[in-house]
Amino acid sequence: MVFLFRDKSIINIFFLALLSIGIHLHFFTAAPAVFTNSGDGIFSIFLKNYVAPLPQIVLFILYHAIILFQAIRLNMVLSDMRMFQLNSYTTAMTYVLLSAVFPQWCTISPALLSNFLLIWLFTRLCRLYNHPSPKTLLFNTGLTVGLSVICYQPTAIIAVVVLFALIEVRPFNPAEWVILLMGVVLPYYFLLSWFFLNDELSHFSAFFPLPRWTLPVKEWTPSLIISVSAVSIVLLAGLYCWQMMNKRMVIQIRKNWAVMLMQLVTFLLVPFIFIHSGIESALMALVPVAAFSANAFSYPRRLTLPNILFWMCIAVIAYHNWQFIAK
Repeated sequence: MVFLFRDKSIINIFFLALLSIGIHLHFFTAAPAVFTNSGDGIFSIFLKNYVAPLPQIVLFILYHAIILFQAIRLNMVLSDMRMFQLNSYTTAMTYVLLSAVFPQWCTISPALLSNFLLIWLFTRLCRLYNHPSPKTLLFNTGLTVGLSVICYQPTAIIAVVVLFALIEVRPFNPAEWVILLMGVVLPYYFLLSWFFLNDELSHFSAFFPLPRWTLPVKEWTPSLIISVSAVSIVLLAGLYCWQMMNKRMVIQIRKNWAVMLMQLVTFLLVPFIFIHSGIESALMALVPVAAFSANAFSYPRRLTLPNILFWMCIAVIAYHNWQFIAK
């Protein structure tokens, strides 16, 4: 199956749609659930009030549309940045495939919506290296960070990635740091003004993230152990293949991968450091996990390893589908 996605053909979008539907067969018995947490941002309010009441068929179509759009967009960004030597749809395939490895990820959640902003933000960070107008780009990047936190509070950890990227790809310039900070603060300024004009200042504090060390799960079930093991194996294989090819890349592409690596490290910590988090919030890590794991499907000349990893994930997903349908 992997060979179908190793070329740059428009028909691969059709194969991606088939893959997404195939690995979520349980949606034919029950539509994807809408997961929200009170007090973690605007996305939860939007999903609770406007998405949860929708008919099941609409939720079915909406979930697949979101996953496919994000997968194709991430694939296009990495291709445009020349982060892979060959243009293919393996990144999109990996994103779609891994989206079903955890049952908690098979929901329409704020973390799923936040991936739109995370992919967009990564694109901006990569352009900092040689952008002709870095101050404008930095202000827009800060604005995106501020909006992301208001929409979904666990995205506050992206500030660590932004600061790392600014240190990694730009020489130190105090003015640029101030402009970035102004962009971050501006959405909160408008939010504060809105609450002030409506005499609702008490609601303003609810849009600040509350970091606190916590465990995302209380019990390690067999299903969770299988999912974590599968993702870990695919990710480690991708990191190994990436490390083998990283030495051959030009400095700009290596810096882009360094930013993606920082995203991977920080996003994996999200379920542990925010109150309203769990396995669902780890879906934010799907962007860097899919990017690195795609190396294991793209670079090996022989398809033995990619096919083993692919069918291993399919077996895990089939197990979860069986559990969903059996309930």
